[in-house]
Amino acid sequence: MGISVKDVGAYEFNKAFAAFLKKSGKMKVPEWTDFSKTGPYKELAPSDSDWYFIRAASLCRHLYIKSPTGVGCFKRIYGGLHRRGAAPGHFAVSTGSISRRLLKSLEQLKLVEKDPNGGRRLTSQGRRDLDRIAAQVKSKKK
Repeated sequence: MGISVKDVGAYEFNKAFAAFLKKSGKMKVPEWTDFSKTGPYKELAPSDSDWYFIRAASLCRHLYIKSPTGVGCFKRIYGGLHRRGAAPGHFAVSTGSISRRLLKSLEQLKLVEKDPNGGRRLTSQGRRDLDRIAAQVKSKKK
């Protein structure tokens, strides 16, 4: 039996798969990623320059574990606490634009496809790539 994404830690896998996406050079990063916030509850844009690739890797991992998943679900997954000063903080969803654009670019790479019942799911090629990266992470750890 082979190694799957569930056999390795999320942080190590996301880092390795983001490096794979960046190294392949097929995924285009929009210009607005340098100054765009990831949600209305944030004050600043992400400080990591590779955050777009890391978010794409995280999206793929979520699709591997639970699919089909749509943009609305990803808005809740990547949401966070909206601090409102003296008033109590409440949960706020993240922007759907980033998740939507990432899913579209992953579709162009043939890693993700639309599900007939709604949402998106991994293709067989995408599942194979994720398993391969997970096996590399597992072997590197030993």
